[in-house]
Amino acid sequence: MTQSRTQHPVHYKTVRVNEQDIFYREAGSPSAPVLLLLHGFPTSSNMFRNLIPRLAGSFRVVAPDYPGYGQSSMPDHKDFEYSFENLTRIVDGFVASLGLTKYSMYVMDYGAPIGYRLALLHPERIQGLIVQNGNAYEEGLLEFWNPIKRYWANPTPENRAALNFLSEAKSTRWQYETGVVDTSLLDPTTWILDQIGLDRPGNLDIQMDLMLSYGTNVPLYPAFQAFFRKHQPPTLIVWGKNDFIFPAEGAAPYPRDLKNVETHLLDTGHFALETHGEEIGSRIEAFLLKQAWHEN
Repeated sequence: MTQSRTQHPVHYKTVRVNEQDIFYREAGSPSAPVLLLLHGFPTSSNMFRNLIPRLAGSFRVVAPDYPGYGQSSMPDHKDFEYSFENLTRIVDGFVASLGLTKYSMYVMDYGAPIGYRLALLHPERIQGLIVQNGNAYEEGLLEFWNPIKRYWANPTPENRAALNFLSEAKSTRWQYETGVVDTSLLDPTTWILDQIGLDRPGNLDIQMDLMLSYGTNVPLYPAFQAFFRKHQPPTLIVWGKNDFIFPAEGAAPYPRDLKNVETHLLDTGHFALETHGEEIGSRIEAFLLKQAWHEN
């Protein structure tokens, strides 16, 4: 326990990947097991700002910002393809640039399809999964997704414009507050920072492109599930059960395909780390460090 509480500085770095500057946070010993943290919408690696130093005593923790988010490049959507396939390509290049050959992944929201696409490319690299409100089953796409599904089925300018509200300040704050029992635990600088990113000129088109592209993940769900069944990565599910975007119904199917899976439904919302960060950190440490690969 003393080792896990050792103070490890967090480093803030940038690496060039596919002509884009990719910002990332990193902490922990270079020789420690690697934990790759993949953020969701509409945030950045900032969502892991407290988890990174919490886990740095046990892991080499690495958290990139995707293009269009946080401190990474934000090329115009006419010059750069904002799709989940291309974001996965960027993360793949990022992982290669750091020389990471074995790692566990913490996947949340958009980070889930990006991480699972990465797993399909390199299944031999994946040592474990931490799933926090990240979907791989159609059971998890409920009411929130109805207007987005209309956009997927018929990507008209009208259906695109109908989703613009998702980038507005009230929606960003709503994502943090909905389902949270004690909102006094929430740091308002989180949604303020996210909104600064969303309000940049050109970012709305980026977000709407990705909303459309999210529909390309759903046909891959069977492939994601096949990866689970074949490779059986040890999986810890720490899910905010009051999330309206990715409700608990999305967590329930994982044990169908995974044998070594541990599920904890937390009494909170979409951004579970904001209210249950210490519990999640402790569960990650306990779960991953007991896996057999850690001894090899």
